[in-house]
Amino acid sequence: MRGRGIRVLVVGAGIAGLATVRALRDWGATIDLVERSAGLTTTGTGLYLPGNAARALRTLGLFKPVAEAAVEIERQRTANSRGRRLFEVDVAQLWRGVGPCLSLHRAELHRVLLAGIEEQPVRWGRHPVTLVAEGEQVAVEFDDGSTERYDLVIGADGVNSTVRRLAFDGAQPRSLDQYAYRFLAPRIDSEPVWSVRFGPGTQFLTIPISADQVYCYYNAGKGGDRPGWRDEIRVGFGEPAATLLGALDDAGADAVYAGPNREVVLDSWTRGAVLLIGDAAHATSPNMAQGAAMALEDALVLAESLRTAGTVGEALRGYELRRRPRTDWVLGQTHRRDHALGLAPVLRDTVMAGVGRRMFRANYAPLFRQP
Repeated sequence: MRGRGIRVLVVGAGIAGLATVRALRDWGATIDLVERSAGLTTTGTGLYLPGNAARALRTLGLFKPVAEAAVEIERQRTANSRGRRLFEVDVAQLWRGVGPCLSLHRAELHRVLLAGIEEQPVRWGRHPVTLVAEGEQVAVEFDDGSTERYDLVIGADGVNSTVRRLAFDGAQPRSLDQYAYRFLAPRIDSEPVWSVRFGPGTQFLTIPISADQVYCYYNAGKGGDRPGWRDEIRVGFGEPAATLLGALDDAGADAVYAGPNREVVLDSWTRGAVLLIGDAAHATSPNMAQGAAMALEDALVLAESLRTAGTVGEALRGYELRRRPRTDWVLGQTHRRDHALGLAPVLRDTVMAGVGRRMFRANYAPLFRQP
């Protein structure tokens, strides 16, 4: 199917939306891209991209500028709260032939993706308020009162998707009963290592994202926001966590990004000519670090499906049939990992020390293959 004469609306100029516009750039369709925020954000924390994300970026023609802004992670190290090493994985070797594992500031990836859509304009500060099926098209009313009709509406607007709320009977993300804190700190270790320590139902993760910054993530486990989370890190994990946390002493409240971890599980990602992709369709716990990777892969598979199918409807059915086994696998693995985190520390540490490396490889094995 050729895109000429087809009108597409992409809602959301995040990773999924920008990657989709990039993937569809030569298809020939007329694409409108709207984003609720007023402009490109320069805030946020870090992002880890496993090898399958790097492979997707290479296919999109954007690997080089992302790699230039990133740290290549060579090893992943897992320890208990006192720092006793449980297992270590050579991720450079694990993902060999697929792509390197990269870490960078989230805003840097957005910057590269935005540059990658070239002449495509973004209608900043706009979002849909109603979606109405009209035959094979969708009439979209925007918050400025305008209405336009599209042959395909792609909801790439994240875990709090407006498109999902409007077109999927108000479907909401579900709680994982986890509350997480994210922040950046000065880098104090030159090793290109992703490192996590496990406490009782908690975890503290560090990933270098540049020559002078490290991304820190604290999964505080069950419950909501609590004032004593910094003391929990200092007491529960000691050094170097306490030193890294000290970087926040002189920083404002905006330096910490806190909120619950949630997932999105739907029976279908399509409603007529409306499709959800990325976190809007299948957000998961972050423990597999596959959110960005799945969004990038979604964009590539959707573009291929549209090019090879005879109609938009056929393309959407083929897309979901192809993507679901992969995203369902990731969802299942995140559940298993979250369950392991909740085990009694002695049992968890014993299991991880014995079979952790083998389990880690099994978690990712299907993702070594092309999407």
